[in-house]
Amino acid sequence: MSITAAIILGLTAVALAYGVLVYNGLVSLKHNVAKAWANIDVLLKQRHDELPKLVEVCRQYKQFEESTLTRVTEARARVAQARESHDVSALGAAEGLLRAGLGQIFAVAEAYPELKANEHFMQLQTRITALENGVADRREWYNEAVNVHNVRIEQFPDLIIARMFGFDAQALLQFATAEKADVDLKALFNA
Repeated sequence: MSITAAIILGLTAVALAYGVLVYNGLVSLKHNVAKAWANIDVLLKQRHDELPKLVEVCRQYKQFEESTLTRVTEARARVAQARESHDVSALGAAEGLLRAGLGQIFAVAEAYPELKANEHFMQLQTRITALENGVADRREWYNEAVNVHNVRIEQFPDLIIARMFGFDAQALLQFATAEKADVDLKALFNA
């Protein structure tokens, strides 16, 4: 074996080893994104199961705004549909609507002292608020995992391996602006 052939063989072996390392790193990042999504999904399912109970408790108070309950029920269905189809963009928009609706329910409940004092309502409010906080925390973790994944598949030379093996960019989970806005209590009570 000539020296040139040995050098070419050595460089090829190094390039293959590097390619395997890059590929394994990309696979690890892809699974981190999937794991982060699964962690959000668990909380979304738990909240999905709690919302009908909250709506039913509120319905027991005949004067409670039916339109607010209807908006929450519809938003809940949109979140479930987006979650099941793993449509991150639709989930973000639906989450915004749902969170805005929940904020309205909790704000309007202030005008119903009997409802606010209802033990079942208080437990559900505490449970749903805790789940909301958990979703927010895990959304941050999910978005960080997506960001690390997306940066890595766009960096050279990793992008060569990423394109060869079909590693696609993942969507960030962003909530609609309605979720970020405070509930307008003045508008709620003057309507």
